[in-house]
Amino acid sequence: MTPTEQISSREPASPEGAKQLAAALLSERGEASGAMIARELHRTMQTLDAAGRHGFQNYLAAAFQPDPTTLRDAAKRYLADSTAEAAAALAQAADPPRQEVLRRMNMAPGGTAVLIAMRSEITPHLKSDPDLKLLDADLKHLFASWFNRGFLELRRIDWQSPAAVLEKLIAHEAVHEIKGWDDLRRRLAPDRRCFAFFHPALPGEPLIFVEVALVEGLATALAPLLLPDTDEDTARTRGARADTAIFYSISNCQDGLRGVSFGNFLIKQVVEELQTEFPQLQRFSTLSPIPGFRRWLGQGSASGHDAAAMLRDIDSEDWWRDAAKSEALRPVLMKLCAQYLTRSPASGNRIDPVARFHLGNGARLERINWLGNTAGRAMQESFGIMVNYLYDHDSIERNHEAFARVGEIVRSPQVDALL
Repeated sequence: MTPTEQISSREPASPEGAKQLAAALLSERGEASGAMIARELHRTMQTLDAAGRHGFQNYLAAAFQPDPTTLRDAAKRYLADSTAEAAAALAQAADPPRQEVLRRMNMAPGGTAVLIAMRSEITPHLKSDPDLKLLDADLKHLFASWFNRGFLELRRIDWQSPAAVLEKLIAHEAVHEIKGWDDLRRRLAPDRRCFAFFHPALPGEPLIFVEVALVEGLATALAPLLLPDTDEDTARTRGARADTAIFYSISNCQDGLRGVSFGNFLIKQVVEELQTEFPQLQRFSTLSPIPGFRRWLGQGSASGHDAAAMLRDIDSEDWWRDAAKSEALRPVLMKLCAQYLTRSPASGNRIDPVARFHLGNGARLERINWLGNTAGRAMQESFGIMVNYLYDHDSIERNHEAFARVGEIVRSPQVDALL
């Protein structure tokens, strides 16, 4: 049961006790016995119903602000004498006591999980209750430090991993649904790999995981990667012959850690692990969705095309089964998709989120694949089109710099040909 579910399962209680314990954490007594007070605060929070927790969260956001007099004086000193010491004093004065409350809440066993659950719970209320944005920002700031790369442990997940961890893969797969234990077993076969990051504070909870297929050549469609296969010897032989590693799914497992980046570290370390185990691998690529394409097209953002009329032509869920219609649409949609994926963020464009992630990590836009995934969600988001982002060791840093500095989309000649 998750911390949020544990909280939800208790009898309702007044949030006043939780507020008093939070205030006590900042007292002198709180410094001396912080772990004990934090443990009691967690126990009290578990008795609150949703309304009580919401009230306590608003209290955390509003009650622990920087002292305005101290902050104003520090700002005046910095404006009068902009030294490093004055800047440090200003930063200290601006640091909200709320962050120290959260740090001390983390002193009790299970404190990190409680805080992650709190951030997950406040997310749906941020628009309607903007005061909670202060609490959200402080939690994100602390998590960025507590979950930095130095604390993360990379583990391979296979069929011998604990059942509780395997169940979490099924529950949290966000890209391509895992349809039960047989499907999961295929994804953990000898010609497949799955790796996840773990953190000491959450020993049995994967933070993020990546699924990899070992294949020959650059995979252009998802279905062959997910075909059932019970012959492990054949799968082992395929893995030994493979020259390409295809990253086909990356899923975050902790909603409360949104915005804390793990994926870039994960991909780079998994590449190192795979190179050690399979030295014959020559290419490391993704087979990725394009979740923003159809929405962009529907907004009329494509120049020179009547997108609305074209979308009306695609009037059924299985339009792609009509060979004549599919072939007529293919060159138009492929060119539009190339246009969508090569727009520079430097011009103020909103970049596809998956593209931003991989291009920002130094990948190259390698190939756009027609009907790479004909599952319902993929057809709805991108007309089934998928894309390969290639991670080339010799050009990753150069590609990253080009994207980060000037918004350049490094791409292959094949993508240029579509344009």
